Formats: sequence, C-alpha cells, structure tokens
Amino acid sequence: MKKTNLFFSVICTICMVLSVIISCTETKHNTLTEEEIAQGWALLFDGETMAGWKEFNKPVKSQSWHVVDGCIQAKGEGSDLDGYLVTDKEYDNFELSWDWKLSKGGNSGMLYHVVEHPQFEVPYATGPEYQLLDDANFLEEVEEWQKLGVDYAMHLPDKSLMKVNPAGKWNNSKIVFDNGHVEHWLNGVKILEFEAWSDDWFERKNSGKWEDYSEYGLARKGVISLQDHGYPASFRNIKIKELPRKTKEVNLFNGVDLTGWEAYGTEKWYVEDGLLVCESGPDKKYGYLATREYYDDFDLTLEFKQESDGNSGVFFRSFIPTGVTICGWQCEVAPTGQHTGGIYESYGREWLIKPIPEKESVLKEGEWNTLRIQAKGDHVVTWLNGVEMIHIHDALIATGKGRICLQIHSGGGIKVLWRNLKLKTL
Repeated sequence: MKKTNLFFSVICTICMVLSVIISCTETKHNTLTEEEIAQGWALLFDGETMAGWKEFNKPVKSQSWHVVDGCIQAKGEGSDLDGYLVTDKEYDNFELSWDWKLSKGGNSGMLYHVVEHPQFEVPYATGPEYQLLDDANFLEEVEEWQKLGVDYAMHLPDKSLMKVNPAGKWNNSKIVFDNGHVEHWLNGVKILEFEAWSDDWFERKNSGKWEDYSEYGLARKGVISLQDHGYPASFRNIKIKELPRKTKEVNLFNGVDLTGWEAYGTEKWYVEDGLLVCESGPDKKYGYLATREYYDDFDLTLEFKQESDGNSGVFFRSFIPTGVTICGWQCEVAPTGQHTGGIYESYGREWLIKPIPEKESVLKEGEWNTLRIQAKGDHVVTWLNGVEMIHIHDALIATGKGRICLQIHSGGGIKVLWRNLKLKTL
C-alpha cells in the first residue's frame, strides 16, 4: 500500500514538472514582452478580434478576413481588385514585424504607405509591397520581381540569404522604413535594402510596371495593408515600432533645369536666365509642374513675378491621378482682387478661405513677390510679402498627402516667373 502511494506520488511530481516545463517553453503569441513595450513596440493584432483593421477605402470590416486560432486569416476569396485589409491608423517611419503562413501555392503580401482615396481602386496603386509567395508550388509562371521577399516590381532580394520554411509552416518577415532607407528581412536575416526616392528608385518606377501609376510609392505616410489574393494566408504577431521623422531642407529648383519636377499637360514650363517660367501654350488649358516627391508637413518660401495675367497657384498635398486632373489644395496666385494667398480645394468644396479685402493690395503685380506657405497637420498659414494672408484649421486637409505643384490656369495669355523655391520639412 505504501509502495503504491509512493509510486503515484512520484508520477504526480513528474507530471507537474513536465507541465511547468511545457508552460514555460510554450510561446505566447500576439503579446509583447516588457522589453518590447519599453522599446516602443505596439501590437497591430490582439489575437482575438479584427479591432484596428477594416476594408480598404471603406469604413466597414472586411468580409474576406476572419480570426482563426489566434491568427488573422485570409479566406482565399479575394482578387486583384478586392480582398484588402488595412489598418485604421497611418504610419510613416517604422519597423514592422509579422509571422506568416501560406497555403500550398499561396500568394499574399504586406503593403505600406497605402493611400486611401476614391481615386485609387487598389492599395498597390500607391503602396509598395513585400511579396509573400510559395515560390516552390505556385502554379503560374512568374518573373523574379514577383517572387517571395521582393519589393514588388522594383527590387530583388539576395536569394543566397533566404532560408524559407515550406508552405504550411510559419515564417517571420520584417520591413524597416527609416526616412527612405528600406530593408526587407526574412527569418532574422536581412535579404534586401534600398533607398526610396533616389534617382535609381525613380528610374525603376518610371520604366517598369509602375510607369503608368503616377503616385506609386510616393506617399511618406499611409495605412498598412494585408492582401487576400485568392489563397488562404495566416498572420500573427503583427507588431510595429514607429521611428522618428527627420527634418530636411530642400532647394526645389536648381536654377538650371527642371530636375526633380514632372510636367502635366501641354502648357509650357522651361528655365530661362536662372528663372523657372510657366507660360500658356497653344491649347490654353490647365497645366501643372509637380515635384516628383511628396511633401506633407512643410514650410515653403518662394518668389514669383506675374509678367502677363498671372493667374496661377501653388498646390500642396496634391496628386494627379490621370491627365491634368489634380486632387488637393491650392494657395492662390492671381491678379489683384483674385485672392492671392487664399486656399482653394480642387474638388468638392472649392474656396475654403480668402484673404480679407484689405489685404488684396499686398500683391505687387509686375514685381517680385515673396510667398510663404506653412502646412502642419490640419493647420495651414500663408504669408505674402511678410503679411499673413490666411490661417485655417481643416480636418480634410489634415488627411491629405502629395506633391507641391505649380499651376498655370486655363484661358491663355499667362506668363509667371518663379525663383528661390526653398522648402523645410516639418
């Protein structure tokens, strides 16, 4: 009797020890350690709900995704045009880490800096993508720039560094985006790095798949997106650490040529005697000269001289999705009495604010004028020749992102000179 009790006692002790060992070695998913919290990491998925995520371009939860066994899972019902899950919050500079598992032959992706706007039907029209693909079992023939770990259609990883667990097994990936410096990691190894918005980056953008996607990859801030591309895919341990934005000073015009700018429309843009000139062309339509980069929060100072008519303007947080259709906000530059320094919205609400009539005389037609525009978050202030013209707080402007664009108005007979275009990011 005593031996039996001793035997059961030993067995119970062994079971308790094994239980402790198992509980200590079992990984807890979708949680952060105290060290990670101290470092600034935050979870994007709580392991139980879809809180913090929604359908792209819609305020509702996505029907293509659900939570299964502590994972966000794509149902495999998505297509090229739908099935995209996006975060509620926008991010600019960050480290983003996640675990992922694909079905056999699966296809998915992680996109970032995605712009939500009715003009963009899909996230990849604006957001770069870390491609997730079961290369070994994918049934269709694909190019190298479509395979696992690539910066989709832009940059290729070093395949010799890639150690991939097969379909049905978990892998870990990480994206680092630090003020334009980008890294892709796979299972703890850096497989790719490049500089966004460099000359090489723009050459790749303008000569491949993204040639006709004018706004691809330009946003400095946007939502993060998961892709359901018609294959089941699971994600867990999605976490992000935001990195600080660095300020910089930019000379937008070099006084020699139009490097750094892109022209839209048939109106004339050229450099003469160190000055940037906009002039009506034979079509007498709207025209724009846009920075090739985005600037969201900034302090911009420039000088302009109206040689003929002078109906022009400076657009900010603006983009040009097709032709010469522009979406954004304009600081007006126009003849006396036409509200130079006021803010006009190119779609929807039109005039948001005009200078008071007493300030119209600040403009010096036929002479050089100094215009300053400061935009930070929802707040915009303009000055003309040192006089504050307007200031406005606007929730919709706060969501805007895009280029600086000089405008030439339709109607013909316009000629405006520009110089000393200097910008400081905020």
